[in-house]
Amino acid sequence: MKKWKYKGRFRVYLPRFSALKTKILNRSTDFEVHRNWLAITHNLSIDQWYYDSTSEWTLDYPPFFAWLEYILSHMAKWFDPKMLHVTNLNYDSDMTILFQRLSVMALDLIYILGVKSCSNLIGNGKLLVFILLVSNPGLLMVDHIHFQYNGLLYGFLLLSISNMITSNYIQAATWFAVLLNLKHIYAYVAPVYIVYLLRAYCFTISSSDGIHTPWYSFSITNLFKLAITVTIVFILSFGPFIDHLPQLLSRLFPFKRGLCHAYWAPNFWALYNFGDKVLQQILPKLGINVPKLEASMTGGLVQEYDHIVLPTIKPWMTFILAGFSMLPALIKLWCLCADRRYRALSFIRCLIVCATCSFMFGWHVHEKAILMLLIPLSFMSVLGDEDGKLFLIISTVGHYSLFPLLYPKNLLAIKIFMLLTHTAIGFGNIPSLYEVPQKSKSSKRRRAFMRLPMLSHIESLYIYGLLILCIYENVLHAAFGLDRTLPFLPLMLTSVYCSIGVFYFWIRYYYYFLTFNLSKLPMVGSVNLSVYAKKVN
Repeated sequence: MKKWKYKGRFRVYLPRFSALKTKILNRSTDFEVHRNWLAITHNLSIDQWYYDSTSEWTLDYPPFFAWLEYILSHMAKWFDPKMLHVTNLNYDSDMTILFQRLSVMALDLIYILGVKSCSNLIGNGKLLVFILLVSNPGLLMVDHIHFQYNGLLYGFLLLSISNMITSNYIQAATWFAVLLNLKHIYAYVAPVYIVYLLRAYCFTISSSDGIHTPWYSFSITNLFKLAITVTIVFILSFGPFIDHLPQLLSRLFPFKRGLCHAYWAPNFWALYNFGDKVLQQILPKLGINVPKLEASMTGGLVQEYDHIVLPTIKPWMTFILAGFSMLPALIKLWCLCADRRYRALSFIRCLIVCATCSFMFGWHVHEKAILMLLIPLSFMSVLGDEDGKLFLIISTVGHYSLFPLLYPKNLLAIKIFMLLTHTAIGFGNIPSLYEVPQKSKSSKRRRAFMRLPMLSHIESLYIYGLLILCIYENVLHAAFGLDRTLPFLPLMLTSVYCSIGVFYFWIRYYYYFLTFNLSKLPMVGSVNLSVYAKKVN
């Protein structure tokens, strides 16, 4: 009798808890997206998973994620079986929302495992890295308020990175292959893995100058091991769908969605779109005729649009631009791999550079893709002063750029609190890792007024500009009555302003990586990574 008594209390209190939580936190469309995927995988045979179009939110993730939804669906039925009806569109009972939020929390254990595996490799700064990664406001906003499963994905990425550092190359390749089959956006950084594994694992002897490659040391055996490992993972993933590959691929790469998302991600294309808008206003005043069309690219829709003044961008253009922008970094990584002691750090820096390239120039980039560079850079922030400085800039800007995801006004205080807390942890601890001990207190330099630690005057002013932007978006825009005539102006301002910061970071970090040489060793935050440079032959 006690068992049923407690079960009854469970059914009474959980909905109340869920109702309270969902009154505070918003219910984004992603709840319906994943509810639909739960229903599809639970009720339909696998040959129908990538064909069903009952809902507009069709299954468009790789097979491993589809199988994850299938597993979760068998747990979901114990919460509310109605959520698993394919035709039950926009069903969002309290128990449904509760299950989805609990599933995110449970799968975040993989993220915690990945964080621990990386932070354990660091000497001074281990706890700081752990806190920066676990308290990442981007993941808290995107996963636990907006609702997605990015923590799970970045957990696999961090596991792969930690294994790469410790020279466990097969395990690193396995984790990354699994990640690709959970979400294919990580294919953008696959070239970094290919170059590094070829140079560090397949070539068993390092060159002395970092330029000339000892071709005689190429190991066919090691290449075969890598190929077999990755192939097995992809066969397990795509094998059951071999007869439906064209349909599956059409779902994974829907190019009809347009260059930009509804909210412009803060990248090069946001500046490009903004430039097109500005020229539409300026050219007519100079006597140049410009076609008059509706403000399509700020209308909150996801589809293809043509630019009016500037050339219209096609998908193939973005892929070429993103690929060519990565090429110098990949060549530099090949050279830096010559040194066994510190090439793992070069791998992570190249990963950050290429992730930024894909974010800057990719097709239909989502704003949350900024996490692809923020997560590994959090790890690097204690391993080099330039890494730490640029992390403080891009972490503040990148996380602020995610604010539009959580649009309800009642979430403003939560967003600001999470960002300020994480920013305070970074600015309060990272600079101290790189301070040179002073002989006397009198010799210690005082920082200029309002200048942030490690940042220049201009960089500090730019960060303070986010405060002004936040005040305008949430107070002044409506006070001036512009919320009716120009409702999407705050979104555009956020996107364009943050794009400037992301572009600045990309230039600075890319230059830092390209000019890096083996005499520039990691700073005080690192452990001697040469202990992990095991022989691979």
